Amino acid sequence: MNKSSSMIETAHDGACCPSSSCCPSPDHGSAFAAQAERRALINRAFRLEYATIAWMVVEAVVAFSSGVRANSVSLMAFGIDSLIEIVSALVLIWRLTVELRRGRHFAEEAERKASKLAGALLFALAIYVVIMAGWKFASHTGEAFSWPGLVVTVLAMPVMYVLASHKIAVAEALGSHAMRADAVESVTCGYLSLVVVVGLAVEALTGAWWVDAVTSLGVVWFLVKEGREAWSGECCC
Repeated sequence: MNKSSSMIETAHDGACCPSSSCCPSPDHGSAFAAQAERRALINRAFRLEYATIAWMVVEAVVAFSSGVRANSVSLMAFGIDSLIEIVSALVLIWRLTVELRRGRHFAEEAERKASKLAGALLFALAIYVVIMAGWKFASHTGEAFSWPGLVVTVLAMPVMYVLASHKIAVAEALGSHAMRADAVESVTCGYLSLVVVVGLAVEALTGAWWVDAVTSLGVVWFLVKEGREAWSGECCC
């Protein structure tokens, strides 16, 4: 009787998992969990980029139109920065889509291209700011005060802080230089909004024509530094 019971128990145990194809190994389970976690991070990154695009459309329209009316380099630079943010977000969406459709291996080439493009966009903004600031110095022209410009730049600071902090966290988890560069552009937008606010306030109080040109140059070093890091693929810490 005991022998029969032992045989039944042995057969039952063997039927549960006769081979590794029936029951996944712990390694397979860990790989599946890691893949699911990465997919969740990518979906989170998508939501961040869509939120960025939605805000940047509003920011670009208000800032650039206000800058044109007020003859403000810093406001126009802020509006162009918003357009660059939109392009950067679209590039990130493309890169993440490549990974979801073709896997992480195929996304590496897209990652390199996206990182270089993000760096080039940062360089482009830096060049624009320098040229426009030089023009204002040469022409001795200041800016007019703009309430819409002030409102959108004040709102941009907390919005950019929240977006950038979440993007940096996701970029570190994904190991993505391109998303890190995109987060840096959000940080730059926050700095630039602060520069614009200070410039608008100081010029309104003092009437000095050169304030706008000086304040618009305040972020150039940061743009060039982060653009170089994005272009070379270094970690932008």
